[in-house]
Parts: sequence; structure tokens; C-alpha cells
Amino acid sequence: MHENGAVPAPNTDTSAPNAVDGFTALLTDEGRRLLEELRDHDPARELAVATRLRREHPAELVSAALGQARLRQRAVAKFGTEDAYRMYFTPNGVEQATRTSVATYRARRFADLGVRRLADLCCGVGGDAIALARAGVSVLAVDRDPLTCAVARANAAALGLSDLIEVRCADVAEVDVSGYDAVFVDPARRGASRGAARSASGRGGGRATGGRIFDPEAYSPPLSWAVETARTAPHAALKIAPGVPHEAVPEEAEAEWISDGGDVKEAVLWFGTDPGARRATLLPAGTTLTGTGLPDPAVRPVGRYLYEPDGAVIRAHLVADVAAEVSGGLIDETIAYITSDELRPTPHASAYEITDVLPFNLKKLKALVRERGIGVAVIKKRGSAVEPEELRKKLKLEGVNSCVIILTRVAGAPTMLLGQAVRA
Repeated sequence: MHENGAVPAPNTDTSAPNAVDGFTALLTDEGRRLLEELRDHDPARELAVATRLRREHPAELVSAALGQARLRQRAVAKFGTEDAYRMYFTPNGVEQATRTSVATYRARRFADLGVRRLADLCCGVGGDAIALARAGVSVLAVDRDPLTCAVARANAAALGLSDLIEVRCADVAEVDVSGYDAVFVDPARRGASRGAARSASGRGGGRATGGRIFDPEAYSPPLSWAVETARTAPHAALKIAPGVPHEAVPEEAEAEWISDGGDVKEAVLWFGTDPGARRATLLPAGTTLTGTGLPDPAVRPVGRYLYEPDGAVIRAHLVADVAAEVSGGLIDETIAYITSDELRPTPHASAYEITDVLPFNLKKLKALVRERGIGVAVIKKRGSAVEPEELRKKLKLEGVNSCVIILTRVAGAPTMLLGQAVRA
């Protein structure tokens, strides 16, 4: 147990008995009551709270409960209030767990494929296993770290899903997945911290800490191992970083980029679905755009409307498909902004009505916003070296009106576009 009371990161040396023992103490009646008491505690008053609680409870238990309470508060953003305050977490488990909306969407895809038994390799604290179980899928959840497995097992029990989730502490390379309908692999994509516990093969999950890893072969387990494992199952999905190079995607895989609320969350390689397909899925609506192999759209002058494709669309290289939807072209061959003279609502892009197209000039921009009484401005950039917040300070916005300012390049030239967002 760390001195600050937080449950230690799952890939540090958590195989020591005291780490798991410290966590399991939270599962006792006393531990649960303490966590319930700390549900809405103010972290700013933590020292006073700890002092009071240590008069009635063991100091180690109080430290563990305070650490877990902090993690639950952080987890609300991903898991929602109801689940987050019933579940248990590790620091990296909160950070790297799949957001519930994304996990639920993926679980539904598996269920629609007819998957009934699935091996979840590198399961972490069990977020994906929970979504799969709720979709009616029986899950073998595997991780090599004892603490992570204890947390995943506790989460299955806390949510009433133990009958559908079996948690196994093992190196994923040693797990026989031949009897399963599908495999899901979520490799660690962060550099290991000093003292990290690793299996001899370097496989088996555990959540890495440190900087993000951009080379898929540096994942733990490596992407090549995950792909070979996926090929042995009728269906499979491999969760990878959204910035994965398209050339790293196997020919027989379908690649799907997923965003939630406009933020790109992950890419998934699907096996046994639609080989070679490229998809962008936008949550929470669940709209999916599938590529049709269109060539890059032509560059044209800025028209009345500007469309900003969702990040998942851009990552999936499907800007041309959105341009076709709105009868538009690019403002610059290197910029993912689409322009059109027509307003054609699309779920795959945000639309703006453009009123001004001007060469970038700070003095001119300051004069314009002052003249028009602009007090509220949304400042966006793509292909510009200007930082929006620095620009905002220089503009000294005052007034009752609003606008959208877009800093970009048009046909290679630094340009500022002014306009208004088009409401759906």
C-alpha cells in the first residue's frame, strides 16, 4: 500500500500479498461502510477526515478507503455515478478503462455477431467485461496482475455479474482461447514504470504507466501477437490507439474509429466482420460512416458553409465521403475542412455559416470584433500556428454578440474565417 493510501498501480509490484490484502480489506463490511461514508467527501478536507476516521478504524484501512474514494470520484466521468460508486479501481484502471458508452457499443456489436462466449485478454479492472456480460455474453477475463484481477473480480460481484464473468490471473499467452466465439484484446499502451512486474513473454496485460506508446509493436502484448491470436477465433476485436498508421492495419481486418461526444476515444480492429472496411462511429448517437473508396475531393474557394468532420471521420480517412454528402470540396489539400455553397445537415460533421474570409491579420481581426461588439467567440484552428487562448487574450472581447473564428489555411495561405455555428 502506498503511503498516500491509494491502491497502487496494477503493473507495479502488486503481486506482494500486502497489496491484495490491503484491497480486499475494502470488501469487508467495515470497508464497505467506510467507503459509503466517504462517497461525497471533499478531497480538500481529506486530512481532517482521515484524522477523525482513524479514531474508529485501522489507519491502513482508512488510507485505502480514502484512495478508493478519490478513484471513484474520478471514475464517474467514465462509468456514471451509479456504477462508479459500486465499483473498485486502481489509478491506471480509471485512466485506461474504456468509457462505458464505448464499451457498451462494442459489446452490442459482439452480441449482434452471435458471440456468446468471449475471452477478454488484458481485462484490466473489468470495464469491457462488464459491458459484455450485460449484453448477455459469457466472459473469461484475463490479466496477469493479482491486484488487477482482485479488482475485476470484485467489480463483477458488486454489479451482480459473477455468473457471467470468470476472472483468471494468468499470462494471456498461456490461455487457450480455442473454445470461445470471440477474443477481445486491449493491450497496454503506456510505457512501464520503474519496477514494473512483467511476465517472461512480456504478455498478459497489467496496466502500464508512463508515456503513451505509439509503436504498436511496443504494446504489451505487441500488436502482432494480438493479430495472430485474433486470427484463431471466429470473431475478434483489438483495441488500439486511434493514431495507428493505416498501413499497420492487416488486410483482413475491418478498422473502426470511435468518438464519443466529439472526442476520438479509440480504434478497433475487427476480425471476422468486413475485411478491408474503414468505419467511423460517432457516439452517443451511434451513427456509423463506412468508407466507399472515394478519391480526395478537389480544392475550391470557400463557400457559404464550412464543415468540420468529426475526429473519427478524419482518423478513418473518410473526409471524402463527408464531402460527397454535402456536395463540397476542400479549402486546402492538407486541411480537413470542407466547404460548400449548400447547407446539407450531416451527423458526421459540424456546420458553420461563413460571413468573412480574410487573410490572417491580427489588427484587422481586433477591429472587426470591436466593431461588431463580439463578447463571446469560439476560436478554432487547423493548420495554423496561432494558439486560440493567446489570441483570445489579445482580442480583449467585449460586447453582447458572438461569433466563431476559424484560423486555418486556404489554398496554402494563412486565413481567418468568421461565422456562426449552424444549429441542428
